[in-house]
Amino acid sequence: MSHDHDDRPRLTAAQAAAVLTPPPGRNGGDLVVESLQGLGATTVFGLPGQHALGVFDAVRRSSLRYVGLRVENNAGFAADAYGRITGEVAPLLLSTGPGALTSLAALQEAAAASAPVLAIASQIPAAGLGGGRHGYLHELRDQQAAVRDIVKSVHTVRTASQIPSAIAAAWESALTAPHGPVWVEIPQDVLLAETVLPLVSAMDANPRELYPRPELTIAAAHLLSKAERPVIVAGGGVVRSDASGKLRALAEKLDAPVVTTFGGKGAFPWEHPLSLRSWLEDRHTTDFLEDADVLLVVGSGLGELSSNYHTFRPRGRVIQIEADAGKLESNHPALGIHSDAREALADLLDAVERREDPDAADRVRTVLEKVRGRIDAQDLALEQQVLAAVREALPAAAPSFWDMTILAYWAWSAFDARRPNTMHSAQGAGGLGYAFPAAIGAAVADPTKPVLAVSGDGGAMYSIAELATARQYDVPLTWLIVDDGGYGILREYMTDAFGETTGTELSRPDFVALAESFGVPAVRTTPESLAADLGTALAAPGPSVVVLPALLRMFEPTHL
Repeated sequence: MSHDHDDRPRLTAAQAAAVLTPPPGRNGGDLVVESLQGLGATTVFGLPGQHALGVFDAVRRSSLRYVGLRVENNAGFAADAYGRITGEVAPLLLSTGPGALTSLAALQEAAAASAPVLAIASQIPAAGLGGGRHGYLHELRDQQAAVRDIVKSVHTVRTASQIPSAIAAAWESALTAPHGPVWVEIPQDVLLAETVLPLVSAMDANPRELYPRPELTIAAAHLLSKAERPVIVAGGGVVRSDASGKLRALAEKLDAPVVTTFGGKGAFPWEHPLSLRSWLEDRHTTDFLEDADVLLVVGSGLGELSSNYHTFRPRGRVIQIEADAGKLESNHPALGIHSDAREALADLLDAVERREDPDAADRVRTVLEKVRGRIDAQDLALEQQVLAAVREALPAAAPSFWDMTILAYWAWSAFDARRPNTMHSAQGAGGLGYAFPAAIGAAVADPTKPVLAVSGDGGAMYSIAELATARQYDVPLTWLIVDDGGYGILREYMTDAFGETTGTELSRPDFVALAESFGVPAVRTTPESLAADLGTALAAPGPSVVVLPALLRMFEPTHL
C-alpha cells in the first residue's frame, strides 16, 4: 500500500539544522509554547500558579502575547470572547487545584456557546498522579473528573515527548464543529524538567470537516420546496460558521420568515421584510412557529430559551441542522442533519426550488405588530429608552458583551445586533460576571474597535478586579453598569413567586469612585444623557466606566 506524503509539514534546511542542535536550557514549558506557536497561537490568557511556573517562564521567553487577568474564571471568560471574535483557539494557562477549579464556570459558558478555548492546566508531580493521597499542594484525587463533564475532550501528559501531540489533539478537538473548550493537564515536574527534544517546528491539527449526508439534504430540500408556510429558526451555529449570507440567500429563495435565537443575534438582518427578529419569549412568535408546516432549525438545539421555556409545540415537520450530535432531536422529533451550519445551508441553497409567497412579509409584520402592542401595554418606556440609547451610542461593527442582567434580558429579544458575531452574552450557561472580562478578551482580539460590556451592579462585583487588568493593558472598552441596588432579575423572580425576596438586596460601592481609583475614567449618567455619555466613552482611548442608576423591569412572560 502506498501513502501520499505530499501534504505533510516540511522543514526548511535551517529548521532541519536546528533539529539536530536544539538550544540548551529548554524544558517542558518550552515544548508547550513551541507547540502553541507551531499551531498559530499568538495570544494566551491566564494566571500564574506555583505548579505552572515552567510554562509561564517559557511564555516570557517567547513571542506569545500574555494577557493576565486577576481571577481564573475571568481569564476563562476573556479567552472565551477571544475565541468567539476570532474563531481561533484561545489558550488559557491555569495552575493546579484551586486555579483549575476556579475556571470551571467560564469553561461551562464556553461549552454552551461553542467557544474554542484550550485550557492547559498544571498538575501535581507525575509520581503523585493516580488518586493516592500524597499531600502535595493543590492536590486533587482526580482533577480531570472536575472538568470531564464540561469540556469536549481531556488530554493528559505524563512525559515531555507527549506534550506536542496532546496539544495538537486538543487544538483539533477545539476547532472541530461544534467548537468548544478542551483540557490538557501537565505535571509540574514535566514542565520544569530540561529536555533535549528537538524544537517543535511543524504542527498539523486541522479540524475535521462536518458535511451533511446528501440523502438528508435532498429530503430537506423537497420538504422546504413544497412547503406552504416554511419558517427558519437561526441559532448560534449560523454565526459561528459564518453562514449568515447563505442563510439570507436561502430565506429569500424560499420566501421563508426567519427568527434568530438569542445566541444567533445578528445572523439575519433585523429590518429585513422576512425578519421576525428575536422575540422568542413571546407567545405571538411561538404561535407563528407552531403554525409552520415545515420548520427549519439551523444551529440551535431549541433549548429552554429558544422554545419559550419549552412551551413550543411544533405541529408541522421539523428539519434540524446541528453540529452537536447530542442536540439532534433532543427536544423535538425532526429530520436531523448532523452538519456544520455553513456546509448544510450551502447544499440546501443549491438543492431547493425557488418558491414565492407574496403574503410572507405581511404575516411577519402582523406578528411584530402584535408583539409591539403587547409591550406597549405594559408601561415599559424607560427600559426601551435605555436600550435605544445603547444602540444609538454603539458603532454598528463594535462588539458588545452582556452579563445576566435585566437590560441583557431585554437585549436578547429587542436589541438589533446589526452585524453577525457582534452581540454576545452569558445566556448559554447563565453565570454572573461574564461581560467585563469577556470584553477584555474581545478588545485584545481586535483593538481597532471599541468594545461595550453591560452588567448589573450584582454581576459587576464579580469582575471589579479586572478594572486593573483593563488599565494595565489599556484596552479600548467601556463598561456600562446598571445599578439597581441588587440582583434585579432575581428580585423580580422571587417577588412574583413568593411575594417577597431573600438575599437580593446588596450594599455596593460608589462605582465611579472605585473605577477612578484604578485609574479608569468614569461618569454617572441618566437615561436622558446615556447615549451621549456612552458615545463619548466609547470614542475615547483605553477603558472607561459609565454608571446608570436605574430600576428596570422585565416585560411580562408569556410561558406561565
